[in-house]
Amino acid sequence: MGLWTLFEGCLLLANALAILNEDRFLTPRGWSFQEYSGVRRNSFKGQLLGLIYATQYLRVVLILLNTLCIVVKFVSG
Repeated sequence: MGLWTLFEGCLLLANALAILNEDRFLTPRGWSFQEYSGVRRNSFKGQLLGLIYATQYLRVVLILLNTLCIVVKFVSG
C-alpha cells in the first residue's frame, strides 16, 4: 500500500462524512452538535462530531481534492 492509496482512502472517508445529513441521520440517533458542548467535546463522541462538522464545512476543499484525484487517475491510468 502506497501513500497514494492511503490518500484515496482518507479522501473517501472524508467524502462519506461530508454527506451525512444532520436532520435525517445525526439528530435521530442523538448525534446533534448542539447536545455536545463544553466539557463533553473532549470525549470520543464529541471529537467525532467535530470531525463530521469540519468535513461538512470544508466541502469546497473536498471538491478540489476529488478533482485532483480524478485528474491523476486519468493521467496515470
